[in-house]
Amino acid sequence: MSVELDTTAVPVVTRRGEEHGDTGQSGGAVRISGVSPQHTPATRIWFGQVSNEPGYRSLPHHHGEAETGGYVLRGHGRIWFGEGYGEYVDMTEGDFVFVPPFMPHVEGNMSTTEELVWLTCRTPDNIVINLPEVEDSTLAGYRRS
Repeated sequence: MSVELDTTAVPVVTRRGEEHGDTGQSGGAVRISGVSPQHTPATRIWFGQVSNEPGYRSLPHHHGEAETGGYVLRGHGRIWFGEGYGEYVDMTEGDFVFVPPFMPHVEGNMSTTEELVWLTCRTPDNIVINLPEVEDSTLAGYRRS
């Protein structure tokens, strides 16, 4: 099979401070995108940064059909999932995580003093579907700052 290469295509750079902030949010998880259909020629990928202030967490949510990959730049994060959000996985600097499509979860910063920052890649787009809130006490080990 022969592929026609596009020699007229050019890379698109999103400069620091010019990220797209009008994107799906879920409470204390703040998302900004550097590559997305909303502000670049991308058509099948969303790539951005998610941050949680110390002691903050997201609302319960899922990402619809989107597959999600994450990489922790700094901090200690936890993702609660499963029945009643009773299961969890922890992540720290240098860890990667995969979140399957349609999986309800809560993302949280386990530190009450340090920010949690991770890079997130999602395909086909940044789908965020918020679910009913849960009490902090149902999330094992979670505490606000």
